[in-house]
Amino acid sequence: MERKSAWTLYSKTELKKVDAYAKAYMDFLNKGKTERECTDYIINEIEREGYHEFESLMKKKKKLVKGDKVYFCGMNKTLLMFQIGTAPMEEGMNILGAHIDSPRLDVKQNPLYEDGGFAYLDTHYYGGIKKYQWVTIPLAIHGVVVKKDGTTVIVNVGEEEDDPVFFISDLLIHLASEQMEKKGNKVVEGEALDVIIANSPLINQSKPKDKEKEKKAEEKEAVKKNVLAILKEYYQIEEEDFHSAELEIVPAGKAREAGFDRSMILSYGHDDRVCAFSSYRAMLEVNDARRTTCCILTDKEEIGSVGATGMKSRFFENSVAELMNAMGCYSELALRRVLANSFMLSSDVTSGFDPLYASSFDKKNVAMLGYGFDFCKFTGSRGKSGSNDANAEYLGKIRKIMDDAGAMYQMSELGKVDLGGGGTIAYIMALYGMNVIDCGVPVMNMHAPYEAISKADIYENKKGYIAFLKNA
Repeated sequence: MERKSAWTLYSKTELKKVDAYAKAYMDFLNKGKTERECTDYIINEIEREGYHEFESLMKKKKKLVKGDKVYFCGMNKTLLMFQIGTAPMEEGMNILGAHIDSPRLDVKQNPLYEDGGFAYLDTHYYGGIKKYQWVTIPLAIHGVVVKKDGTTVIVNVGEEEDDPVFFISDLLIHLASEQMEKKGNKVVEGEALDVIIANSPLINQSKPKDKEKEKKAEEKEAVKKNVLAILKEYYQIEEEDFHSAELEIVPAGKAREAGFDRSMILSYGHDDRVCAFSSYRAMLEVNDARRTTCCILTDKEEIGSVGATGMKSRFFENSVAELMNAMGCYSELALRRVLANSFMLSSDVTSGFDPLYASSFDKKNVAMLGYGFDFCKFTGSRGKSGSNDANAEYLGKIRKIMDDAGAMYQMSELGKVDLGGGGTIAYIMALYGMNVIDCGVPVMNMHAPYEAISKADIYENKKGYIAFLKNA
């Protein structure tokens, strides 16, 4: 089936829109390197556009009516947006659902140690990564430390020009003959992903009278103690405060335009913040939908959508119940009807074709960068295991919506049969009986520290999401 590059269809005016949208997305990437940071960024933006926190409205005993815009925030890591339509809720909602967590390294709860004159933070990797890709690159530390008195300390080091960065060492090539014979998943072990954070010892300010006293005055673990002194000075935290910390190690640096033609964006976190960005931005541009519109931005997808902030929790379902109660239309049966009658795009990325590794793809059924956003009828692995397999009737409806809107899209699979696979939140939402299909942006280098996407694809993606919210 013949395909066309989206770039060949743009006028000069539309090219400027593509570029402006890409610049806005890059700002989001730079300021949202963790799920907490993404949530804060989005809340600040949607409140300016008329969205109100649901809990605050309920304290005022406000009854919700058509046109009202509300949001729910769960544990500062997951976000739900709703705009109430004119149709009865029981007809269902039009839902966009993406995730805002990305693969990374998480700092352990007893992380700080010294060895060989270096201070380290011990980590546990989060999500599916090639561990060898995370060594020798500049790294930043983002997150929060919550002290026993409830005080929250925000940590963000490594992103500003004058900030220090951190790194994980690798064995020099001159001594790596044995290492180079290992399989890719063993070249760098998980327990070797410890981050170097300091090298200088704490200086003892006393002045001993002789060398013997000077030797005795030398501190054990002096480099570690120097780190603790710095943490105390700048953040007022102690070593034990790591017990109640959530610190994430991510690649340092900003999203960058890629290629001489500046047609692509190279950055950490495209999976799945590219779909999260287009999802909430589409919500802001749709103000007249007949059905209630919803945007889900969830956490923990990269590790199975588990936990209180993952899609498998009842946060979404409970929030819909609260929304309906505030509209005066809640009952358990009505809630079940709303969920079953809803339509959803599970907004997640897919693999972009890489000609250097062409043997891993079925070229007839793979997404190409620059050819528009993508629909995956099913994901899963091998015999479609673990997938949501969208039905043909729903696909026909979606195709018409996209074609009528002039949104360029592709249809693909993740890779060759039996080679691998992946999952999204689609199968979880399908448990309610609603129609769901995976829909997102093709990505190269997926789950690497730096991933690549096309500006054209994210622009078409937003167009498609807007059309879905209005017309599904």
